[in-house]
Amino acid sequence: MDIVKAIIVAIVEGLTEYLPISSTAHMGFTAALLGMEESEYL
Repeated sequence: MDIVKAIIVAIVEGLTEYLPISSTAHMGFTAALLGMEESEYL
């Protein structure tokens, strides 16, 4: 995984952790937008 993509996914997870919605779903959505494979961030 590219370090920039990892940082972006981490920022999105950190910002959405406090919402009453699954942060894992936000990570998946962000990874899909960045064109990452699911196995890259799990």
